[in-house]
Amino acid sequence: MAVRYDMNEVARTMNVVMVTLDSLRYDVAHELFQQGQLPQFAQYCPEGWTRCHSPGSFTYAAHQAFFAGFLPTPADQPKAGRLFAAQFAGSETTGDSTLVFETADIVSGFAGLGFRTICIGGVGFFNQQTALGRVLPGLFEESYWEPRFGVTDPASTQHQFTLAADLMHDGGERPLFLFINVSAIHQPNYCYLPGATVDSMASHGAALKYIDGQWPLLFDACRQSGRDTFCIVCSDHGTAYGEDGYTGHRVGHPTVWEVPMATFIIKHV
Repeated sequence: MAVRYDMNEVARTMNVVMVTLDSLRYDVAHELFQQGQLPQFAQYCPEGWTRCHSPGSFTYAAHQAFFAGFLPTPADQPKAGRLFAAQFAGSETTGDSTLVFETADIVSGFAGLGFRTICIGGVGFFNQQTALGRVLPGLFEESYWEPRFGVTDPASTQHQFTLAADLMHDGGERPLFLFINVSAIHQPNYCYLPGATVDSMASHGAALKYIDGQWPLLFDACRQSGRDTFCIVCSDHGTAYGEDGYTGHRVGHPTVWEVPMATFIIKHV
């Protein structure tokens, strides 16, 4: 996935919304898209997911890399130009279309350009309940987390996207860099599969289908925000379900390293 956009121009004219679907595997995302089971997502990204490699095998490591400008790397084009970058001598993936910040992270870089930076947390690394849980949210001017945004609430994505829509409607004149860590796919996800009592590939996919039904809450707000919106949707890492004896993540297995990513623009009305 080469850079198809001049991100310097994007930053001059658009909001930027970045959504990480925590723990989503590429193979599950791709299969459901091919089966037509992600109709809301398909409206905005008809070409489907790009298979990428994550820079980290668990949430904290991956997001530290993301916020330094190292988003998932296209599996078939590892030297593709990056969307964003922190200034770094010798970078082989920084090109003319890359938005380069002098800051150490892209969040404060956007703030320096006048953006309102907002984080809506999901999993524990964003819950602000501990010193570690405050590190990533602490990069943003505004950070939000409630238990209903976390892994134990089956309606977490609805709650997160509803807040995001409210914040976008109340956005004022400043452009917006909005980040959302969606927690629904992270274990436990068996609640999305009727009758299930343990997590499985099937419940993993069911959680993604639940999220797909919630996209209109967020994407309609983007259309009504008064600006075009550049969207980044990706996973931070995948999850193993017994492959080669592995379960979960923070392990070096293809089910963890291979993640889906998509970028697209939503035009305002």
